[in-house]
Amino acid sequence: MPDYSKLHDLVSHKVCIEYDTGARITGYLSAVQPAAGKVEFAVLSAVKMIDSQGRVMKELDELTVVPNVLTGVHLDEGPRGRH
Repeated sequence: MPDYSKLHDLVSHKVCIEYDTGARITGYLSAVQPAAGKVEFAVLSAVKMIDSQGRVMKELDELTVVPNVLTGVHLDEGPRGRH
């Protein structure tokens, strides 16, 4: 698993998170979680979601993202048992 700890050093800076589709998210890195160690979540402010053609699709005040490699997508609905 890649180590995204360098994101700690980018807090309060404007960043661009790029995806393999060409889409990207830009904004100010407000915080990372957890506060120390490997980053699992990044909180951005003044966010722009930009598609692969460079069009701004959405602007948000704040967005929390997972800046890690996606390893799978699974159906998560239906009845659940108690554990």
